[in-house]
Amino acid sequence: MQESKRLADQAKRISHEYQEEAERMGQEYRHEFQNGIDAVVRSWAQFNKGLTTMATEVTDYSKSAFSDATRAFQQVLGAKSVEQAFEVQSEYAKKAYDDHVAVLTKLGKIYVSLAESAFKPV
Repeated sequence: MQESKRLADQAKRISHEYQEEAERMGQEYRHEFQNGIDAVVRSWAQFNKGLTTMATEVTDYSKSAFSDATRAFQQVLGAKSVEQAFEVQSEYAKKAYDDHVAVLTKLGKIYVSLAESAFKPV
């Protein structure tokens, strides 16, 4: 009888220890799972921010390019000579090229920054 009680107490103690260990492991799992979810959310937020920045840059460039093209076209129509029209067209082409290269450079930097943040360890 004494032995049975001792074995029952020991089984109860071991059961309690395993239960506590299982609860601790469950809490650890939930904590790590939440950390993983938080990392994914941060990563997507950073990705979204980069795409939004790129979209804003492209939109601004498109508006500016259209405005410049319209202005140049009006100046060509108002030119008093063929030479003046060629000069307006040449100035427009140079500015359009410079603006295009500038926006592509800026977009490239944004893209590199986006890629770096996407592959940054969490």
